[in-house]
Amino acid sequence: MGKDERKHSDSDSSPPSRDYGDPGVFEKEAMIGNGARSSVAEAAANQKAESLGEQLTKAVTASTQALQALNAPIVLAITSYAICSSCMLVVNKVTVHLIPAPSIVLSIQMYFSALFVKALKDMRLVEADDLEWGKIKLFWLVAFAFLAGIYANMKTLQYANVDTFIVIRSSTPLLISLMDFVFLGRELPSLRSCCSLLVVLVGATGYVITDANFQIRAYAWIVVWLCVFTFDQIYIKYVVDTVPMTTWGRVIYSNAIAALPVTVLSLVQQEQAVLFSASWGGYAALLLSCLMGLAMNYSAYTLRHMVSATSFTVIGTLCKILSVLVNCLIWDKHASAVGLAYLYVCLVAGSLYQQAPMRRQKTMPTS
Repeated sequence: MGKDERKHSDSDSSPPSRDYGDPGVFEKEAMIGNGARSSVAEAAANQKAESLGEQLTKAVTASTQALQALNAPIVLAITSYAICSSCMLVVNKVTVHLIPAPSIVLSIQMYFSALFVKALKDMRLVEADDLEWGKIKLFWLVAFAFLAGIYANMKTLQYANVDTFIVIRSSTPLLISLMDFVFLGRELPSLRSCCSLLVVLVGATGYVITDANFQIRAYAWIVVWLCVFTFDQIYIKYVVDTVPMTTWGRVIYSNAIAALPVTVLSLVQQEQAVLFSASWGGYAALLLSCLMGLAMNYSAYTLRHMVSATSFTVIGTLCKILSVLVNCLIWDKHASAVGLAYLYVCLVAGSLYQQAPMRRQKTMPTS
């Protein structure tokens, strides 16, 4: 190949020449380089932002799911118990008014709960413990406390209005806190809790003065209920935490064991005639009370298992506010406006206590 041909070939394969004498060449190259670098940086930033966004979204989703998993059962249990507790008191009052035979009404409610859960268990719709002698021996005192509390409740509602009963109910949180100190190892109630109890006593005194339906017998039954209720809250919480059973199993045991003595009591008091002579409205109220009793049993045992005894008492007390509102709407034997004002003072003050923490165990110094 000749020199001219090699020169021609080299000139063809070489890149096009730049005219460096033109100042616009450098500006164009700088613009191209900056644009490329800007595009790369922007793409990297977008990718990083998307990655951070995805990580943040995943973290928020995981946190939300964890929070929902933690709180949803407790919120559902509190809501269910609040509805049942608020309605059960009024439903029982209406039932006892239409069928003035509290013993037989209570026994029917217990048989209904035990047999209904047993039927659900046989159909494999729920899990419930079978009746076993070993568990009966451990659970009979729970059934007794359950029975005594319900019976005292029914007798109280037979002789007093709902507002009267709720006043004493609002003083129970601080009383349970004292029992927590004596039996369950908690600290003494705080100054705030002690002050709330004094306000409850003042409000209850004012309510009694304005209560046109004041009856010594009614308040005597309230005192009986208060003693039984205190034992019920502390002991049942202890058994629920220490005796392994399903919630439906506790419903069967508490109702089946307690139904027998209530049946005997109703026979002794000869309340069958009152039941057979009741109106259809009374039977409808009785059926509704049975359904509410079943729901109340299940929701109460579920909530007892999740929260402390004092927290359970506080929730129950706050629920009674709804009972007062419902009672004022449908019942004609509630207190005057001044009496209701005292009642609300009692409810608010009794619910402002603070649960005492567990007592610290003293440790011996080591040498």
